[in-house]
Amino acid sequence: METLPLAKFRQQVEQHPERVWLRQPRAGQLLNLRWQDVDEQARRLAAALQAMGCAPGDRVAIWGKNCAEWFISDLAIMMAGLVSVPLYPAQSATGLRYVLEHSKTKVLIIGRLDDLPDLNSAVPEQVIRIAMPLCDLPSQHDWATLQAKYAALPLAQLHQQSAEELATIVYTSGTTGNPKGVMHSPRTMAFAAAQAVAHMQINEDDRFFSYLPLSHVAERFMVEMASLFSGAPVSFAESLETFADDLRDVQPTVFFSVPRLWTRFQQGVLEKMPAAKLDKLLKLPLINRLVARKIRQALGLNAARIMITGAAPISRSLLTWYARLGLHLNEGYGMSENMAYGCFNLPGQIRHGTVGKAMPNNEVRISETGEILFRSRALMQGYYLEPEKTAETLIDGWLHTGDKGELDSDGYLTITGRVKDIFKTSKGKYVAPAPIEGLLAASELIEQVCLLGSGMDQPVALLELAPATGELAQAEIEQRLSEHLGHVNRQLLAHERVRFAYVVSQPWTIDNGCMTPTLKIRRNHLESLFAESLAALKPEQPVLWQAQHTQKIGEPA
Repeated sequence: METLPLAKFRQQVEQHPERVWLRQPRAGQLLNLRWQDVDEQARRLAAALQAMGCAPGDRVAIWGKNCAEWFISDLAIMMAGLVSVPLYPAQSATGLRYVLEHSKTKVLIIGRLDDLPDLNSAVPEQVIRIAMPLCDLPSQHDWATLQAKYAALPLAQLHQQSAEELATIVYTSGTTGNPKGVMHSPRTMAFAAAQAVAHMQINEDDRFFSYLPLSHVAERFMVEMASLFSGAPVSFAESLETFADDLRDVQPTVFFSVPRLWTRFQQGVLEKMPAAKLDKLLKLPLINRLVARKIRQALGLNAARIMITGAAPISRSLLTWYARLGLHLNEGYGMSENMAYGCFNLPGQIRHGTVGKAMPNNEVRISETGEILFRSRALMQGYYLEPEKTAETLIDGWLHTGDKGELDSDGYLTITGRVKDIFKTSKGKYVAPAPIEGLLAASELIEQVCLLGSGMDQPVALLELAPATGELAQAEIEQRLSEHLGHVNRQLLAHERVRFAYVVSQPWTIDNGCMTPTLKIRRNHLESLFAESLAALKPEQPVLWQAQHTQKIGEPA
């Protein structure tokens, strides 16, 4: 049986009280929190929560960007026997209110946020608010005052976790409809973390850097829980402005990012060194090693031995680009529903184009309809207050992911698309958009791509251009995109070939509804904006620009 999170935390405190676990830069200074410091602060906050009337099983939400206090809050909630509800920092006021009301949250702990919403519309009046350091929103309680008040009255008797109790409700960002509340227990969290730490050989000498939203199960599992179970220290960024410097200072050995940010890191390199020049230098003996090391150091990844990419597909060309720099990205795959404990490309065993093999003590198989299924001790308890959706997703002990995939003879899994994303053209042919989007995304000109085609003669590609294209003439962009589109189409079956590319005028963001808080494209939303008008176009040229048409993003198609 697994050692549960609170018991593991107590082990770390007892065995390594003076060892630093959390490193928080603040106002130009580095705050080093030892295991015993975290224990003291968490016990004080747990006592405060109980004094506010929180009883075992009550919900406490955490809303803010990653910081040491986020970890401490999560531990305090466990210590008091409460249930955590992590919220995305970029959550809309409407989405925030839905989650707080649906989960019946009693207390909201608020941290630093980039955009300050109207609390009156976002937070129900009865919800008690606690402000972390650097929180600019009005709250009834603040961190420093509570820490001082309960310094002499910390929680003495910690809640005794049971394996199957409800520990957290993680609301999926959802590409359609309201988010679903994924229920996880201490056992699922412990199982996933302990297995991953052993499988990846992570230990107390490693270093984590936490910056992706802790409200996403992957960051919580792969950074918070993995550091708890390995004893490895975690560092945070002070702000978006200091992010690059903070990352370089830390030089993490384990680093987790998503494809869109891996693309941004690449663009940052290419803005300083054009692709043609870099390619030439990387072909020169001896020089190539010096150049690659300099770039790794500038990125802050020279010491990284495990570089995880997940949450969305990543192109082979981007994986190859990083590999030439000596940065071998480890693509993985999991879901909120299995604590992100799915498949992984281990260092030294990477197979590009796949998401790796099943993690230990985790079964994966492909159903008769081509759907990916998982079975392990990391599976959720179900969706909060939604038994029908739970029954549709958990069947006979197997998690039905909604993703389509293929397993090769060595057990490597390739994701071929979403079951619901596959569309049928007017010719009656079915098209899986994900593989085609992956081929199109290989161009350094393209930031994001979404393939549409339901009911159309041929698919059409919506393109958001990369920021670096701002320095190029439109004619050059059109020529290069046309050549790339021709190259992609030559690899496709006749009914899959992209009729034309449509370059959008505005970036897809969380605010305009085109992206989820986890930076996944809301395909249905883009279809509602563009599909009808694009189907009516019969262009002769392969590239069209939205700026030359009347429709603007955010307006009905």
